[in-house]
Amino acid sequence: MPRIDRDGVAIHYEVHGSGPPLLLTHGYSSTSAMWHGHIDALARHTTLVLWDMRGHGQSDYPDDPNAYSEALTVGDMAGVLDAVGAQRAIIGGLSLGGYMSLAFYRAHQKRVRALLIVDTGPGFKKDHAREAWNARARATADKLDREGLEVLTSATRERATASHRNARGLALAARAC
Repeated sequence: MPRIDRDGVAIHYEVHGSGPPLLLTHGYSSTSAMWHGHIDALARHTTLVLWDMRGHGQSDYPDDPNAYSEALTVGDMAGVLDAVGAQRAIIGGLSLGGYMSLAFYRAHQKRVRALLIVDTGPGFKKDHAREAWNARARATADKLDREGLEVLTSATRERATASHRNARGLALAARAC
């Protein structure tokens, strides 16, 4: 299983097909497996690169809250692209993955051939709207701390079937969003 080391944090990724690189990022509390039903179609014409964010799936779940941030996630994305030899790629994601794809674009415009953002919030122009979103993320983190990974079984199919190893990592990732 391919992995990169980012300052002691192992990041899982997988590569399928050949052609222009396409890096896809999953949504919060999902994993790269959410894209598996699309591999055949997408890998026909691209080098499809799927990966698991920190605290998700087969990547590491650091105990340090400082090991989770937008900047670190963007760096992880760049590291995965470097590992597969992609200087430029189509960058895309679902929900939080779309938000992180946009953050990657803002940080590395020259590395982005195209941007694909799916079911991602538009951002928040009003402080109270952003705070409401943050409160929901903190509530999710608190629930994961109290109840563990069982919380996900009543969530969406992608979340309910995601293979996570550690509820604390998901909680820390939620608090860092």
